[in-house]
Amino acid sequence: MIESLTGQGIDVQRACVMLGVSVSGYYAWRGRPPSARTLRHTWLANEIVDVHKASAGTYGALRVTAELRYGRGITVGHNQVEPLMRRLGIRGLPTRKLPRGAKIAKASSLDLVRRNFTAAAPDRLWMTDITEHPTREGKVYCCVVLDAFSRMVVGWAIDTGQTALLVTNALGMAVKRRTPEGELIIHSNRGVQFASWAFSQKIRDAGLAPSMGAVGAPYDNAMVESFWARMQVELLNRKRWKTRIELASAIHDYIEIWHNTRRRHSALNMLTPTEYENQHQPLQIAA
Repeated sequence: MIESLTGQGIDVQRACVMLGVSVSGYYAWRGRPPSARTLRHTWLANEIVDVHKASAGTYGALRVTAELRYGRGITVGHNQVEPLMRRLGIRGLPTRKLPRGAKIAKASSLDLVRRNFTAAAPDRLWMTDITEHPTREGKVYCCVVLDAFSRMVVGWAIDTGQTALLVTNALGMAVKRRTPEGELIIHSNRGVQFASWAFSQKIRDAGLAPSMGAVGAPYDNAMVESFWARMQVELLNRKRWKTRIELASAIHDYIEIWHNTRRRHSALNMLTPTEYENQHQPLQIAA
């Protein structure tokens, strides 16, 4: 009796002749238990799918590899993860590219940062900016304060208008959370909200050093612009938002649950902002 390959309707003997293998060899292969390599690939594929799903489909192969290694303690390389993701048909979200022909303005005389977005420790350089996004009810405005050392969002606020209250609330949260000591620069663009008396007074009261980029130069605040670009790709542009409350709640979760504690950053050696700051805590010397 001529048997067929299960579910394929292909004649086994004819297929073996065409492929140059023996029928006995085919049945020996089919009855053989999976190899250790096959079992590991199957297990690893399940882990990859789980990590990718936990990232809401945003992670590419590099960050999936980092989460497997640092978050789950799995010894694996990018050269294993990438082909498995390709085979599974999953991929990360693309990053937003700079517009063609974009020009960078000259630095302002009040710019204390000069596009040097580095800090040797937390609470030495903060950057702040506003973004907006529509809902069916109207726009939602979000202001964040970002620490240059760890990319941690240390303060944020959401409102229905682009007001001085929005930016002072974000800065107020940052100051209350971090209680900074020593010299700390707060860098912004030259928007009217950041040039307002209320925001300037908040800076003075907190003992911060104000810094502003040049007019019409978003790259003078490039680290925050990069944060907005990621949030647009990973959250804002992925659906149409019905209400302001729905979007505000999603932004809260993105900042507090995802970005600060779970998202792995290539600039931080694939650590999360929280992990990076914990790793660089100063050693406590016993008295």
